[in-house]
Amino acid sequence: MRIADVSVTLWEWKDIPPTRYTRTIASAASRSTRMGLVRIRTDDGVEGNAFVGSAYGPAEADAAFITGPLKRLLVGEDALARERIWQGMMRRGRGQMLRAIGAVDVALWDLAGRAAGIPVHRLIGSCRSSVPAYASSAVLPSPEAYAAEALHHKETGWTAYKIHPPAIPDEDIRICQAVREAVGDDFRVMLDSTWSYDYPQALRVGRAVEELGFYWYEDPLADDDLYNYVKLKERLRIPIMATELPPAGPTSYAPWVMERATDFLRGDVAVKGGITSCLKTAHLAEAFRMNYEVHHGGNSLNNVANLHLIMAIPNCEYFEVLLPDAVQKHGLVEEIVVDGEGLVHAFDDPGLGAQIDFDLIERNKVATL
Repeated sequence: MRIADVSVTLWEWKDIPPTRYTRTIASAASRSTRMGLVRIRTDDGVEGNAFVGSAYGPAEADAAFITGPLKRLLVGEDALARERIWQGMMRRGRGQMLRAIGAVDVALWDLAGRAAGIPVHRLIGSCRSSVPAYASSAVLPSPEAYAAEALHHKETGWTAYKIHPPAIPDEDIRICQAVREAVGDDFRVMLDSTWSYDYPQALRVGRAVEELGFYWYEDPLADDDLYNYVKLKERLRIPIMATELPPAGPTSYAPWVMERATDFLRGDVAVKGGITSCLKTAHLAEAFRMNYEVHHGGNSLNNVANLHLIMAIPNCEYFEVLLPDAVQKHGLVEEIVVDGEGLVHAFDDPGLGAQIDFDLIERNKVATL
């Protein structure tokens, strides 16, 4: 089963609500972006799909890399030789274009699952069929707004809520206090400070959320500030989560483990280069009895791929649902749904098992590369 063709169809995603998650990451200022549907076809007619692009990052650069350098590497290859292909893509990308590499890898897993007639998580080796979800906020206008959103999710059956604050330390502490007061002590709350503090600020906010009983403290310092993460972890009891960024392969985690700079490892199929890459890191984390908490994937089909990954590893506690839905869900006929007990469930059709909205893509098509 040889790869015969690789293409990307670009389409316009219109009317995206303006939303902010960090000082620098926001949904498209133009309120539209271009998404990409990756198609890999074999000589015997099997196809695998993935998405590139998101509400806060257009697909054109990734699409050009996929249909240029990566296509030349892929065409004629054994479509089931995912490890060899992934190694070749990582060498070709030199640590760059991880989203493009991730999309190709996800499409190859989809293709393999379809060829075998089983879902991707069973192809990897399933260990469960559902997982708790947590609601992950955008930057909201006031402490009261965060408190109301957290309480709503508690009352509708969710098991946890994560705050993306405005990254102003005193204001961030007030938000955390308001949320804890609203939801009580029996509901899990996390803080994701999005790489925004220096060490003194990170220590001050960390001590505050530690006293409030938060479940984890995520990305308080710059993503490459290993020295101060070690210092911070030595001074705090609350678990520290780092390593979501930079976009990098599995070997980038080694210093974080060896220096004991984080309590969790972090990643997703887009930022870290696909399911193959994330599986390597999840197994590395398991060897050190650490969790590998899977980050939001940036688009709907990446999140389905993330869910398959989570169903096949024992050391991820949660599925992240980034709010609001209108900025995160696009391109599928049926999206991932959180049930009344706060759980999301495995997709069990072959491959990724998600039904792509091809009619929507065709109506809004810009080009096929």
